Amino acid sequence: MVKHIILWTLKDTDEQSKTEIRKGIKEGLEGLAGKIPGLIEIKVVTDYLPSSNAEVMLDSTFENEEALKGYAVHPEHVEVANTKVRPFTATRTCMDFEI
Repeated sequence: MVKHIILWTLKDTDEQSKTEIRKGIKEGLEGLAGKIPGLIEIKVVTDYLPSSNAEVMLDSTFENEEALKGYAVHPEHVEVANTKVRPFTATRTCMDFEI
């Protein structure tokens, strides 16, 4: 199995907007459950402690590296990424690893 972890910081805006953006990212990405071949689990964390230097975390598990590659280009994932994530994020850090 493969873990796919992403940490994002959001572009600078007011807290109310950030709350809505985080909600949209969470709903969009978690809504992919059951729609992507090889995606075993997907969870988005948006509640973080003040000591954090990231505002959103994606924790997902795939059957294998090929499933992760398929997820990256799957039309439903691309739609969520292009409408709910990329327009609002300032930084992205990713780590993929086998478990």
